[in-house]
Amino acid sequence: MRNEKDYDLVVIGAGPAGMTAGIFGARSGLETLVIEKGICGGLSNEATVVDNFPGFKSIGGMELVEKMKEQTADYVEIKELEEVTKIAISGKEKKMMLSTEKGTYLTDAVVLCTGTKKRKLGVKGENEFLGRGVSYCATCDGFFFKDKSVIVVGGGDSAVRGALYLKNLGCEVTLLHRRDKLRAEQYLQTSLGKAGVYILWNSVVQEIKGDKAVRSVVRYDKERDIEDELAVDGVFVYIGEEPANALATQIDVKLDKEGYILTDKRQRTNVERVYAAGDITGGVKQIVVACAEGAIAATSAYEDLTE
Repeated sequence: MRNEKDYDLVVIGAGPAGMTAGIFGARSGLETLVIEKGICGGLSNEATVVDNFPGFKSIGGMELVEKMKEQTADYVEIKELEEVTKIAISGKEKKMMLSTEKGTYLTDAVVLCTGTKKRKLGVKGENEFLGRGVSYCATCDGFFFKDKSVIVVGGGDSAVRGALYLKNLGCEVTLLHRRDKLRAEQYLQTSLGKAGVYILWNSVVQEIKGDKAVRSVVRYDKERDIEDELAVDGVFVYIGEEPANALATQIDVKLDKEGYILTDKRQRTNVERVYAAGDITGGVKQIVVACAEGAIAATSAYEDLTE
C-alpha cells in the first residue's frame, strides 16, 4: 500500500454531516480529506422526498445530495468507494493512521460520520432472497415491483414514505407493523390513509419463502395468536437502523447503551482530536441536524488544532 500525505483533518463518511464537515474544515484552512466507503449521501440517497430541509419546499434525496456533493467538491477532495477499515493512534504527537484497501492516511484529527446501517429482520429467508424480492430501499428497487404485490415492514417515517412511494409506482402495498399504532409523523399517516394502503397491525414476519424469488411471507398475528401465509412478490424492510461504530470501538471512543457515539455539545468525543457528527451520534436523525453537527465538529477540530 502507498502512503498518502499528512492531513490536518480527515472526515470519515460523506453523508450530509461528513460533507458539511469537509466544507467547514477546508474553509477554516485545514488540509482536509473526506473518505466514503460507498457513494456520497449515505441513507439520504434513499429519501424519496425531503420536504423539511430549509430552502427547499420539496426535493428528492438524491438531488439534494448531488447539490451538497457539488458544493463540497469545490473545497475538498472526496474519495468515494474507499472504506476505512482500521484506525490507530500512535506516537507522542498522537497521529492517527487510517488504513483502507487503497492506502494509508495520516491525520491530526478525525471526524467520524459513519452513520448507521439498516437493521435486519433476522428471519429465515431474509438473506437468501436479498436482491430477489427482499429490499431495504424502495427508491432503489421499487421500479421492479410495479403492478406487483409487496409488503412494507415497519411503522416509522421511512416505512410510511416507502409504502407511499411504492403505491405511487403502482404496487399493491400492505404495511405490516408489530404494534397497534404507527410511529410516523401524523401528516404521513394521513397521506397513507388517503392512498388506501392496507395495514396489518400487531404483526411480525416469521419467515420469507420463495423459489428463485420471494413468493410469500409467514406472518404471526400477535393479537389472534395465529400464523398465516401471505402471497407477495416483494418485502421492503424499514425497521430502523443501528450505528456503524466499528471504527469508533477500535480507538476506545465511548458509546451509549445503544452503540451510538457520545459527544459533548461541541461534537468532541472522549478521545482527543476525535469528533463525531450525524446519525452515528443518535438523537434526532434528520439531514438538517447532521449538517449542523458536521459544521460544529469541523469548527471544534480547527479550534483544537490551532490552540
